[in-house]
Formats: sequence, C-alpha cells, structure tokens
Amino acid sequence: MKNYRITVNGTAYDVAVEELGAGSVAATPVAAPAAAPVAAPAAAPAAPASNAGAGNVAVTAPMPGKILAVKANAGQAVKKGDVVLILEAMKMENEVVAPQDGTIASIDVAVGAAVEAGDTLATLN
Repeated sequence: MKNYRITVNGTAYDVAVEELGAGSVAATPVAAPAAAPVAAPAAAPAAPASNAGAGNVAVTAPMPGKILAVKANAGQAVKKGDVVLILEAMKMENEVVAPQDGTIASIDVAVGAAVEAGDTLATLN
C-alpha cells in the first residue's frame, strides 16, 4: 500500500492506494482533507460613500485575462455598474464595471494587453 497526497480544486486529500493484482488499483481515503493554502479571489475595492470624489479609486482586474475593448474614455462620467472595459478570460467576455459613480481619471491598459488578477485597469475620481 502506498500513501499519496492529491490536490483537487485547492483541497488536498491524503489517500492510500492498494494494489489488487493484475495492474488494477483501488484508492481508499486515509484521512479528512488536509489543509492546503488557497488564494482568496481578488475583489475590486469599494470606496466608502464618504470618500466619493475625494481621491482616485482603482478599477481592478477580477481575474487574469486579456483586454478586448475599452468602453470608457478619460474624462468620461460613469455611474456605478457602467462597463469600463471588456476582459477575456478562458474564452469568456467579462464586463469590468465602475465600482462607484465618478469620472474616469485614466485608462491604464491597452486593448490586447495581458493582465493579472488585481492589476489596476483604470482609475476614477
């Protein structure tokens, strides 16, 4: 019997594999899932209502991907939930929206750019 640790979707499992003969094997759970570090998904920061208009608010990438389109321009007024950019991730088009009302201060990426989760894509005032 051999012991192995298998990680599935960020959860580690300890298993024992018993050889039954003729090349077939059976896996038997040994213990409850072992603790494995799992990165928390990055969330777009939300500014408190009292800070509205008091400074720059970053519009960040929720996941790694490629910028397909920029839907807002610097100086353009946007409302909370307005689409700022389109991000392609795993062949899906994802709308990146303004986290609050404001004015686009800058667009910090170009169409075709590869971004990582948490990268600043644009800023709002």
